[in-house]
Amino acid sequence: MDQVYMKKAIALAKRGVGRTNPNPMVGAVIVKEGQIIAEGYHAYYGGPHAEVNAFKNATASVVGATMYVTLEPCSHYGKTPPCANLIVEKGIGKVVVGMMDPNPEVSGRGIALLKENNIEVVVLDMGDELLKLNEIFLKYIKSKKPFCILKTAMTIDGKIATKTGESKWITNEASRKQVHQLRHQVMGIMVGVGTVIADDPSLTTRLEDGRDGIDPIRIILDTRGRIPLDAKVLTQVSEAITIVATTDLMPEVTKKAIEATGNQVMVLPIKEHQVDMIALIEVLGEQGIDSILIEGGATLNYSALQAGVVDKVIAYVAPKIFGGDLAKTPVGGIGISKVKEAILLEDLTTTICEGDIVIEGYIKKEGL
Repeated sequence: MDQVYMKKAIALAKRGVGRTNPNPMVGAVIVKEGQIIAEGYHAYYGGPHAEVNAFKNATASVVGATMYVTLEPCSHYGKTPPCANLIVEKGIGKVVVGMMDPNPEVSGRGIALLKENNIEVVVLDMGDELLKLNEIFLKYIKSKKPFCILKTAMTIDGKIATKTGESKWITNEASRKQVHQLRHQVMGIMVGVGTVIADDPSLTTRLEDGRDGIDPIRIILDTRGRIPLDAKVLTQVSEAITIVATTDLMPEVTKKAIEATGNQVMVLPIKEHQVDMIALIEVLGEQGIDSILIEGGATLNYSALQAGVVDKVIAYVAPKIFGGDLAKTPVGGIGISKVKEAILLEDLTTTICEGDIVIEGYIKKEGL
């Protein structure tokens, strides 16, 4: 039954998607005499942890009960007090953990504290399920660099627009709704200034049930300061700011005009006539941005892949054919010379979204 209760805890954890960043999603279930007497999850960043919420929701005494929690209970003071201490105080008899804390500075300390207080601890092997649940948190806590997802939409012959540049809409409405769910999961969304000039997107989040999600921080790569000052990403009311990542090539008057809108200009080194992508990712991580959805065109996609900052690729493939030598493809740039130089994806999954094919995979970081 341990696996069953842990899967319930995982389902609870997922309710916090898009709300806990840069903290992990965590769920907890308390079981006594074969019955679930409490459930809880980490609902939002800075709020009570899953264990605390589970204790609040308990329908019976938790003394001697078993707690199932997806992540090792914390043993340090952060936004909230240590959960491991609270578990001891509440008289829990056994704790089943889905995954140890990946933070090397605290990993194992929560479990050690529980054992020191005569609480039985079991660490389950849940395979990759928990790793994927918190893949954003796992990368950020170890590297302080954001987890980057490259999302693209193309026809079955690999085109992102017709020969005249028309691109709305390649994928179906269901796929576009999924993209808004993706935006809800990340802290930042990145596009190039060319996309802003061509489409004037809002880059906000609209969820399927009609609720507005938490808008991601808009990150616009603009090497020379070409962004229109009346662009929606600069003028539209949102709780999220826009960061315009540029270089010394941006005129000072443009920089001041952008800052006057309440948004941020980030001046970075120039590399190969563009914003240094590696430097940008490092600075964004330092600012606490743990995840980015790259929704750029062919130029930005190539830059991100070439810089090695992409962790995951999600490609929506519509059952349409555009054709044309002049029609753009998802990845531009100079490309590679030899097949063996190809960027490889691994751990692939493929699903169908009302006719569109959705392919997800992770960039193979080592070897070819």
